[in-house]
Amino acid sequence: MMEDKNVLQNNETNSGEDYVVEVENFKKYFPIKSSFLRLVIGNVKAVDGISFKIKRGTTMGLVGESGCGKSTTGRTMLRLQGAPEKGSKVLFSGVDIFKLSRADLRKMRPKVQIIFQDPYSSLSPRMPVGEIIGEGVREHNIVPKEEYDDYISRIMKACGLQEYHKDRYPHEFSGGQRQRICIARALALNPEFIVCDEPVSALDVSIQAQIINLLKQLQKDFNLTYLFISHDLSVVEYISDTVGVMYLGNLVEFSETEKLFSKPLHPYTQALFSAIPVPDPDVKMERIVLEGSIPSPANPPKGCKFHTRCRDCMGICKYAEPVYKEVEPGHFCACHLYNDPREQAEAERIMNEGMAAEALEAEKKAKKAARTKDRKTDKKAEKKNDKKAEK
Repeated sequence: MMEDKNVLQNNETNSGEDYVVEVENFKKYFPIKSSFLRLVIGNVKAVDGISFKIKRGTTMGLVGESGCGKSTTGRTMLRLQGAPEKGSKVLFSGVDIFKLSRADLRKMRPKVQIIFQDPYSSLSPRMPVGEIIGEGVREHNIVPKEEYDDYISRIMKACGLQEYHKDRYPHEFSGGQRQRICIARALALNPEFIVCDEPVSALDVSIQAQIINLLKQLQKDFNLTYLFISHDLSVVEYISDTVGVMYLGNLVEFSETEKLFSKPLHPYTQALFSAIPVPDPDVKMERIVLEGSIPSPANPPKGCKFHTRCRDCMGICKYAEPVYKEVEPGHFCACHLYNDPREQAEAERIMNEGMAAEALEAEKKAKKAARTKDRKTDKKAEKKNDKKAEK
């Protein structure tokens, strides 16, 4: 713990560090409780063992369907949504956030911030803008008292807000201006890492471009590192340096943005990218339509979680979980289509064992059904004989 304190007290960045954030085997489950006794009867596996790294001064995009665990990942990483499961690691500048004491975490808080999705509900309606932006600055003693007003003015100006906005309340601003206030609130604490949880999804398209350009400019000016969570693949392609694709709590593909968009490897990524609209009437995209709905994270399918909707599904996909590995330099994917001979042999072994277990279970059920049928037949015969005896 003393080593963690020393790291926190040293605000200077080690030039030898390549990564600001390192996530290893990250899991977050939510318990399912019975309605009567409130006993835990299962778990919703919102995030089920993902790993990634984000280089300093870059942006990692995180995409996927609703309910795949994107926002849960971002919020839990910052200790805003409880602790993850055992074995999960989130290292910020080499320090495990979940091993910090309350006092040490308080020292780290200014360095890790979040911009929430809804600019309407994430701002207090009872506080003027100047107080909203400056509350954390005053609480963490970011600047001396005599420099406080000038500092808040500089932050507001950097985010496209005017100094006279300080005394106004959130309801007096448009959606885009409110999101600028949220960005200024995060920026005021002089952070190194910011989780952008769908920051433009609630805004008009024209305003989205302004906010995205603002985030890019702030990143350049202040050397910020972003985890950018979004549904909009076009926005992710524009702002991100690397992109991770999530499906049902797992990271199925990760690579540099240009490489991922030019050559997606995973069938799910290919289906997502086929839905990106192209502003050219002469270009015809081969749309890949996913059949069925996303399975429940409380009861995910065996093997590859995507096999129930995959057009390239093989026998091994139904039984063996694919290995998340580096298929090409810097391009990671979890799919049986890219198995090497050893991984293929292991997957076939698991498939054969699974099929044998299913056959044995089916045989047991058939015998049980036969015994039940025989008992019912015997009971009917007994009743028939009893009736004959009475006559």
